[in-house]
Amino acid sequence: MKDRFLARDISWLSFNGRVLQEANDPTVPLNERIRFLGIFSNNLDEFFRVRVATLKRMVEFADKKGHIHNIDLIESPQAVLDEIQRVVLRQQNEFNRIWQNVNKELKANKVFLIDDKKLNIEQKAFVKNYFDEVVRPYIIPLMIENVPELPYLRDKSLYLAIVMGNKSNAYDQKFSLIEIPSRSVGRFIELPSKPGTSNIILLEDLIRFNLPIIFSHFKFNKFEAHVFKITKDAEIDLDQEIGINFIDKISKGIKNRRKGKPVRFVYEKEMNGEMLEYLIKKLNLTRKSSIIPGGHIHNFRHFMDFPNVIPVKSQRPSPLMHPVFKKKDLVSDLVLQKDIMLHFPYHAYDPVIDMLREAAMDDNVLSIKITAYRLASNSKVINALINAARNGKSVTVFLELKARFDEEANLEWKSIMEEEGIRVLVGVPNRKVHAKLCIIQKKVNGKLKKYGFISTGNLNEKTAKIYADHCLLTANLQLMNEATRIFTYLENWQQGDKPIAKMRNLLISPINMRNSILQLIENEIKFAKQGKGAKIIIKLNSLTDISLIEALYKAIKANVEVHLIIRGILTLKLNSDKANQKLNAISIVDQYLEHARVMIFHNNGNEKVYISSADWMVRNLDHRIEVATPIFDVAIKKELIEIINIQLKDNQKARILDAELLNKYVPLSGKKNKSQEETYNYLKRKK
Repeated sequence: MKDRFLARDISWLSFNGRVLQEANDPTVPLNERIRFLGIFSNNLDEFFRVRVATLKRMVEFADKKGHIHNIDLIESPQAVLDEIQRVVLRQQNEFNRIWQNVNKELKANKVFLIDDKKLNIEQKAFVKNYFDEVVRPYIIPLMIENVPELPYLRDKSLYLAIVMGNKSNAYDQKFSLIEIPSRSVGRFIELPSKPGTSNIILLEDLIRFNLPIIFSHFKFNKFEAHVFKITKDAEIDLDQEIGINFIDKISKGIKNRRKGKPVRFVYEKEMNGEMLEYLIKKLNLTRKSSIIPGGHIHNFRHFMDFPNVIPVKSQRPSPLMHPVFKKKDLVSDLVLQKDIMLHFPYHAYDPVIDMLREAAMDDNVLSIKITAYRLASNSKVINALINAARNGKSVTVFLELKARFDEEANLEWKSIMEEEGIRVLVGVPNRKVHAKLCIIQKKVNGKLKKYGFISTGNLNEKTAKIYADHCLLTANLQLMNEATRIFTYLENWQQGDKPIAKMRNLLISPINMRNSILQLIENEIKFAKQGKGAKIIIKLNSLTDISLIEALYKAIKANVEVHLIIRGILTLKLNSDKANQKLNAISIVDQYLEHARVMIFHNNGNEKVYISSADWMVRNLDHRIEVATPIFDVAIKKELIEIINIQLKDNQKARILDAELLNKYVPLSGKKNKSQEETYNYLKRKK
């Protein structure tokens, strides 16, 4: 297995290393480099909350049962954890080095992060006043040196570990913890500064400065305060009962997540030794735990929202309006005439919202059915659906309550929509619903018409500005009828898979998608053996499914040309031997997150092209409802192939995916091609 597959979790860390490369790239604008440091940190937090927590559970189970098997692992869970620890420590050192360089560039731009020891007289007065007026109500010191158990500590929060003492008596000391209230106050405070200069203090340093005031009644004159954070197991254990009990279990699971076991402890390496030993003991951390020393600053995820103080920063181009919508006709009228493909974030998301708003107000519209996975915090999509319900339309929303880290928000949306008369479906046993579908039914000249969309991305107008996705607006009768059968299944799953059992066009997980893909690969093998041209191009977030990887290996051996564009995890092992000379695998990490899934099969010159919601992973193919749709429109098919070919030629932001996980950039040959810029320019030229 090791000869043919890479470890999934180590491959993911390699992806996060590519994010770190962006933070280190001097050609990336400074504000974007800071944002990438925040993304790297946030990614790592979620990785520990989910994957590392799962591996630790496996180790515990193996210790009790004596063995364990998991299809995702090619090594023992403990061996993977040990390798994770090595990689994370190496990346953390690289992170610290990059941050030092970024900080130097901030200073060159006259932006200074000031700690509590470098304040001038005016700034000291400001910090005292700001603490009294804004921060003090949120400060609740926890006195901990004599408690049998630590109080509840929040996952992902930042804490100050404080040792108070007297200079004259080394034995007179107390321990305390203070949670940094960044959720309530914000992490960055701009200080009084000279014109043309920006001075910023972090909230933890502002609190550090005010420790003598906070603990004035103790009469201490010596304070040591160092930052730490813990990351907890975020898994929610659910049985598959759907209904009121299921919703209760989701709610309970969210609460229990806050009490999860610590899986990572990151601390300021100058922390007082007694305090460090005390915290490790009280948190029940062991040598197998991820205990990581760090620098002065932690929780860099907040740096995704760094203050807007950098004089020269990146300017993302404004989204393009798809040329078909420039005449200001109704979206529904245009979609009923022909298929339209939107490419986000290059195209504006407005037509999707407009289509739903038009449906809400159209007297001829009878019903709207839609799936929802991750929604914007102030969702225009949901607002349009609410208006539709108020206008007497039948509105059905399948809302996936098991969308990780969006469970709480989706429970709130469920209540809001149900109060407005929307029918909300919330679960299918053993299957997450990850498909991105919408069907609108209306009467046109006395006949019932269906139109809507099938997409690779979430119904989220906020992430549509930074996630690269494709959305097919269509009234194609074959596609809409099969999509209708999917909703029939979602509404009546208790009656079995019959509505989705036999699809002629759509590929559905877990019904026919895997076998259909295997057949499409097998067709290319057949053409190759006949001496005909054979090519497969696959673009995904992650590719880990063993059966599909084996099929690709078989295709390569049969002389099929295989191109992979994989943003995240790739467990297929690309070696330099002759068998892999027909395989090209790259990853593109740039200012937009490559989120789309696209499959292109040469098919002897009559390409078969699909967009999909599904990655090639066991969870997507066997445990979720996913949808891939063929692209029938010849012009759209050509356009999508040309966009993918632009990406395959990227020699600025594409990295080679190989067995060594070196993340080397594709070497420059010929004209520079930064695919995200070239894609925007390509679509801008379309009339």
